[in-house]
Amino acid sequence: MKILVIQQKMIGDVLTSSILFEALRTKYPNAQLDYLVNSHTLPVIENNPNIDNFILFTKAEENSKRALLKFAKKIKQNKYDVVIDVYSKLSSNIISFFSGAKTKISYYKHYSTFVYTHNIKRLNKTESKSNLAIVNRFQLLQPLGIEATSAKPKIYLTDKEITDSQQFLIDNHIDFNKPLYMISVLGSGTNKTYPFSYMAKVIDRIAQQTNGQILFNYIPNQEAEAKAIYNSCQPETQKLIFFNVFGKNLREFLAITKHCDALIGNEGGAVNMAKALDIKTFAIFSPWISKDTWSLFEDDKTQVSVHLKDYKAEIYSNKAEKEMKKEALELYKEFSPEFFEDKLKAFLKQTI
Repeated sequence: MKILVIQQKMIGDVLTSSILFEALRTKYPNAQLDYLVNSHTLPVIENNPNIDNFILFTKAEENSKRALLKFAKKIKQNKYDVVIDVYSKLSSNIISFFSGAKTKISYYKHYSTFVYTHNIKRLNKTESKSNLAIVNRFQLLQPLGIEATSAKPKIYLTDKEITDSQQFLIDNHIDFNKPLYMISVLGSGTNKTYPFSYMAKVIDRIAQQTNGQILFNYIPNQEAEAKAIYNSCQPETQKLIFFNVFGKNLREFLAITKHCDALIGNEGGAVNMAKALDIKTFAIFSPWISKDTWSLFEDDKTQVSVHLKDYKAEIYSNKAEKEMKKEALELYKEFSPEFFEDKLKAFLKQTI
C-alpha cells in the first residue's frame, strides 16, 4: 500500500495536515506514507516518524505549466494506491489526475469532482471539541474507514538541536532563571499583521508585568519592520528585548522557541508551531481570519487567542470573517490592545 498526502500551502496548513499520518500509520502500519509539500515548509515536518518520504513542490513547478506536468507524470511513476489531496487547487488537481491512484480523495468543488473518487464536503460548524481545521481534515480519511476525531500536530526536534539552541541562548546572555518570551511581531502579510504601534503596546505590557526577556521572531529581510516595532516600544522595554537573538532558519527558530515560556503575537504559522512544541501561546487574530477554524487546541489558559469579533460582534452581524479581507487594515484600527488587556494580564500571570 502506497499513500500520498498533498498539502501545497503555508507552514500552518502543512503542520496541521501532518495529523493525518498518525491515523494512517495506525490503520496501515506497513504502508508507504509520503507527503507532498512546498519545499519551504519542510522544516516543520522533518523527523516525523510517521512519514516515509517527502516530495517537494518547488517554485519551478509553481511557475511553469510544463514543469508541473513533468512533475505530475513523475508522481505517477510511484504508483500510489491512494492520493489524499488536502490542498484541492489546480496544481494538486493535476497531480492527482495524473497519479493513476485507484482511490483519490479531496474536498468537494464542482469543477474538480471528475478527478476524485471521493469528494468530501467541508463542514461549516462542528460539535466536536476539535476545531474545524482538524475535523475537516479527518473527514478526508473516512473513505478509508478511518474515523479519527482528534489529534495534535507535533514537531520533532533532535536532542542536538535542543542543546545547541540552549547554548546559543546562553552565549547571548539569556538567563534561564527569568521568563523568556518569543514575540511573533509580523504576520505572513500586512493584512495578517497587528498594527506596529499596537504591537509595541502589547510588548510594553509584557515587559511591565513580567520583567521578562523578549525575543522577536523575524527573518533577515524583515529586519526593518521588526526594528520599527522595537523603536515604538518604551525605552525600559527596549532594554529587555534581545533584538539580534533570532533563528537564522526555521529549524533554529523552532529550537529556540522550545526554550521559551510563551509565544505571543500575530496568529499564524509561528503560533501553530509553538503549540506543536507544547509552548503556551497568546494569539492575536487578523479581523478576517476565522477563529472558529484556526483556534487550535485552545483552553483559554495556556492556549489563548483574541479576535475583534470577540469584542465587536456587531461588525460581523451580516458577514463572515473572510468577507472582511479587503477591510482588514481598517478593522485592525478598531482592535486596540485595551480590549484584551485583562486577558493578556491573566495569561502572563501563569507564565511567570
